[in-house]
Amino acid sequence: MNQSLAGKKIAIIATDGFEESELIEPRNYLDKAGAQTVLVSLKPGHIKAWKKGEWGDFLAVDKSLDEVDPSEFDALMIPGGVINPDKLRMDKKAVKFVQAFVDSHKPIAAICHGPQLLIETGIVSGRKITSWPSLRTDLINAGGDWFDTQVVVDNGLVTSRKPEDISAFSEKMIEVFSMGDQQLKDATPPL
Repeated sequence: MNQSLAGKKIAIIATDGFEESELIEPRNYLDKAGAQTVLVSLKPGHIKAWKKGEWGDFLAVDKSLDEVDPSEFDALMIPGGVINPDKLRMDKKAVKFVQAFVDSHKPIAAICHGPQLLIETGIVSGRKITSWPSLRTDLINAGGDWFDTQVVVDNGLVTSRKPEDISAFSEKMIEVFSMGDQQLKDATPPL
């Protein structure tokens, strides 16, 4: 992994019930690549992780949605967890925040259940995408072309299936985020 994210500011949106490994590990990759990562949530304070079927540790929120402007970020990362994206997609401010990245064609990466939040923005329609298998029908119904593969990239949108895919997801996310406005135009061949 040779891409540098020096000078890039990356938003990570999450709330209580995020899958711990799917936030912490990709964030570590982003930080090691030189990015400035900012954990954005519904409220200030701390959010609680979900870890292997039980509640995990608390993680400090850097900024609440009321304290940020999407235009200050270069890209967005959405971790999974069954609870996290479902809560976020029901919050108008969270959807509006993500929609701003879609509307400005900034790169977005989502893993596991994270793509569930993307359904609310319309970005899934006509895109190649992957996710946790239980979201397959939801993403297809939203117009996506779903694949069961580690990572799918489609025109600046990076998606991945599960915690076991974090390394591949993180490396592809950094590659796409490092390209900025010159996003990948062709979908990464799934398979």
